[in-house]
Amino acid sequence: MSDNNNNAAMKRIRHLDSKSIVIVGMMGCGKTAIGRITAHYLGLPFFDADEEIEKAAGMSVTDIFSNYGEAEFRAGECKVIARLLAENQSVLALGGGAFLTEETRANIADNGVSVWLRADLEVLFSRVMRRPTKRPLLQSDNPRELLSELLEKRKPFYEMADLVVDTSVSSKNITRDRVIAALSKFAGKEN
Repeated sequence: MSDNNNNAAMKRIRHLDSKSIVIVGMMGCGKTAIGRITAHYLGLPFFDADEEIEKAAGMSVTDIFSNYGEAEFRAGECKVIARLLAENQSVLALGGGAFLTEETRANIADNGVSVWLRADLEVLFSRVMRRPTKRPLLQSDNPRELLSELLEKRKPFYEMADLVVDTSVSSKNITRDRVIAALSKFAGKEN
């Protein structure tokens, strides 16, 4: 992409009616890594919803699940995401289950552009097993089977995202470039 085309694309993306770019998908698809480098590339602030939830709760996601259960975690998650979307334009990486909540999806539809980072099961499993202690939903005797079930359950919700970018076999920079290209095309349709 030439510098002029690149600058025009970035300008379109930065002016998506000031909507935030919301990265969604399964654990292990690269939401935080891709979100962070996309935000840096665009000169936007980056937020990881799980990190923001931990700050608000004063405890880890694992501890929230353990002490209060998933329902309480999801309620807090919804509030934190709403607060972040109400602030200035940013790139926001959601936890894997956040996009399943109807209220969160509606809030994103009003205040953001959702990007599903799609990856196949084997890639996801390989990635999440590198840090199994940070994945409270995978604490089971057969984490691969559980991840497969979660993927099947969540896929119809992820398919509701505004944009889809495959991330299975790409480097972080290639995936970021695909996200930028998809956002630029989307922004061009919006204007």
